[in-house]
Amino acid sequence: MGRYLTLSAIVLSAAAAGGWLMTRAGAQTEATPETYDIVRGETLYTEYCAACHGANLEGQPDWRSPGPDGVLPAPPHDDTGHTWHHSDSVLFDYTKLGGKAALARQGVEFESGMPGFDEQLSDPEIWDIIAYIKSTWPERQRAIQAERSGQSQ
Repeated sequence: MGRYLTLSAIVLSAAAAGGWLMTRAGAQTEATPETYDIVRGETLYTEYCAACHGANLEGQPDWRSPGPDGVLPAPPHDDTGHTWHHSDSVLFDYTKLGGKAALARQGVEFESGMPGFDEQLSDPEIWDIIAYIKSTWPERQRAIQAERSGQSQ
């Protein structure tokens, strides 16, 4: 168990660093907070994300422990999970590219259960989903996450 937690911490750290680098390299175009459509984000979340991450953003049971296939279950996106620990660029890349591809860009080999949604969702739709998820967090988590994303709250 300790080995998996250590591996998870390494993977998430690499994802955060890689997300920062990709943002600096212009890997995607971020919408501005004024252009987010949280209502559309909630609808899209229900359609594309809720099957794995839960209708109430609760994630799958035992999300910190790999399943029999060695893949970590889908984490919660509410304030009990780690989503708010990541910058916007990391959340965007994970959603657009999928976990494995997003990490591979940074030279990290990791079998992630998170698929990429590049073919199903436009960039603005991904930003709307992220905005919806963030809108459900308490102020403390939103402020911490905004700081990590380099945004003012």
